[in-house]
Amino acid sequence: MPFHTQEFTVTKRQAVFPENRHALYEAHGYSAAIRSGDLLFVSGQVGSREDGSPEPDFANQVQRAFDNLSNVLKAAGCTFDDIIDVTTFHTDPEAQFETIMGVKSKVFPQTPYPNWTAVGVNWLAGFDFEIKVIARIPQVA
Repeated sequence: MPFHTQEFTVTKRQAVFPENRHALYEAHGYSAAIRSGDLLFVSGQVGSREDGSPEPDFANQVQRAFDNLSNVLKAAGCTFDDIIDVTTFHTDPEAQFETIMGVKSKVFPQTPYPNWTAVGVNWLAGFDFEIKVIARIPQVA
């Protein structure tokens, strides 16, 4: 049986930032997202204000994290419908679950839902919720 080689094109990673990016990217030296081919790897988004400080109210912090995520997705030409995989981090999962599910059900109201992994942690640099995703960038016709 003949052996076939496949030629791969190596693409350099491309940083993606939302239009009104918050101060955390520069303060901690990371990109909001990296585009690699047709995939978008979004860094953990927290409920930060523009100056990088945490939103004090938990429900508002979760909503702001999803809003920040939406802005990053938009900068890459994506929406929540393009998300494949979600990982969330919670400082008190049992107490926070109901609030997070309320926001989640608005963002992902119907099937098919993306993959989702929730992780309990004891530290998020002053935040109580973080969400990171992988999305497929839609093909532009």
